[in-house]
Amino acid sequence: MPDMHRKTLSLILIVSFYGLLTGQTNSFIEPDGPNYPESCTSIMVGKDASTDGSVITTHSCDGNYRTWLRIEPAKSYKLGETEPVYWGLLHTEEPHDKRNVTKKGEIPAPAKTYSYLNVAYPCLNEMQLAIGETTTTGRRELINREGLFLIEELQRIALQRCSTARDAILLIGRLAEQYGYGDDGECLTFADPHEVWHFEIYGSGSGKPSALWAAQRIPDDHVGVSANIPRIGKIDFTDSKNFLFSSELKARSQKLGLWDGKEPYVFWKVVSSGAKAYAIREFFILSTLAPSLELNMDGEELPFSVKPDKKVDVRDVIAFYRQTYEGTPFDQMKNLKVTQTVRERDGTEQTETITSPATSNFMSNDMRNLLNSLQPNVVERQRTIAIVGCSYSQVIQLRSWLPNEVGGVAHFAFDNPAQSPRIPIYSGTLSLPVRFAVCGQHRYRTDSADWSFRETNRIAVVNWAKSRTIMEPEQISLEEKYFAEANLLETKVISFLNEGKTDEARKLLTAYTHDFASLCMQKWEEMKALFWTLYARGF
Repeated sequence: MPDMHRKTLSLILIVSFYGLLTGQTNSFIEPDGPNYPESCTSIMVGKDASTDGSVITTHSCDGNYRTWLRIEPAKSYKLGETEPVYWGLLHTEEPHDKRNVTKKGEIPAPAKTYSYLNVAYPCLNEMQLAIGETTTTGRRELINREGLFLIEELQRIALQRCSTARDAILLIGRLAEQYGYGDDGECLTFADPHEVWHFEIYGSGSGKPSALWAAQRIPDDHVGVSANIPRIGKIDFTDSKNFLFSSELKARSQKLGLWDGKEPYVFWKVVSSGAKAYAIREFFILSTLAPSLELNMDGEELPFSVKPDKKVDVRDVIAFYRQTYEGTPFDQMKNLKVTQTVRERDGTEQTETITSPATSNFMSNDMRNLLNSLQPNVVERQRTIAIVGCSYSQVIQLRSWLPNEVGGVAHFAFDNPAQSPRIPIYSGTLSLPVRFAVCGQHRYRTDSADWSFRETNRIAVVNWAKSRTIMEPEQISLEEKYFAEANLLETKVISFLNEGKTDEARKLLTAYTHDFASLCMQKWEEMKALFWTLYARGF
């Protein structure tokens, strides 16, 4: 993710600067290795690839980023007014917190804006425009910190001003070229009820700041994925239906010495010094959805997107965010077997071999290092989709046949998506619970919703083999409860809207989110007490 020069630099990001400091700007860091700045996974589903015709985009915000969120209302501006552009918003503790936040500049304000869901990387507006995000880093020499925009501010502006994915791409592309892009390489996955796009953006190097960017549409019957690696390949500059790109993309690429002007223009090769355009997460998702393609990890490229062998339900996508590759060759625990003796009721004893309950796919790096020091390579470190270091995640569903107020819904979860329940937040939601507006990253705060889930999730890992038999059924039960109730809720909301009772419709959606969130927090608080009872004595 971006923000690499701000105060909360992690060790991973410091290590990634080594090549810059030593002049080795094109050195390649293995995307599945321990020194790669892996942050976020985004899955895209076209309308003809989903079971119900919805368009889906997603985002897991992996890393130490703010966990507070709220609904920002629509605004009106007078002619000639401007709005500020900030740097430093990713690590604030509450919405009013401006510590370490810098006003970078201003741009002309629009007459009106749309309301939107303000998370660290803003994600959904009232018109069913949605955005996912992953950092792709790219070539260090492209970064120009004199540019005005960081990626999260471009997302905010797009959601405030646009109603379609295509318009959002064109808007932020134009703004980034005009005012300059100051962030690291990024992928945004833009979606509306009709289409979904994979968009990548990079700086333009030294000199007057601008941007190199390109976008490729995911075919309506395909699924795509972004997982921190540039993936847009050969650009068809004649196909405006499926490709969009910056105005001087080819000319700037040649001027920077990144493209010879003769070879086919392969975007990921121009902007990245990486060895190939995918790693395990992309491979796992695409190969799982389209096993008939018999994809493998040996090639330079995977398909940019795939047509799934069977259509994808939104709950299938939610399930991907719980994935740690158990039972596959990528399972980190496949070698961690122990033998135990079990005494039966009749007094007989049986010996069985099981995966050690002292470990889990959520083990710390220290535990992994310890195990590998006892037996070299017993644990193969893998970058799983679900990780303990996730700040939050959302799976956003967009539906063209429903009114905007209820057609867009973000299935939101705090903390590790493999452990936390998902809470529905509709496009028409007016407000969120008070505890949602407090970040849990800076300190332990009982008034932060994040800690209702985080504390329980961490205690559960003391003995994940036992805890998951309690936690996972509860997680699925809440998911089933929402999907069982959604049709009735949405039918009632549509009835209100048809009667012209928009306020009543939005209040109903808001009340449901508040009630469901309260139920989820209560369940996880109760589970925390149970886990303390089970594990407090150290057994």
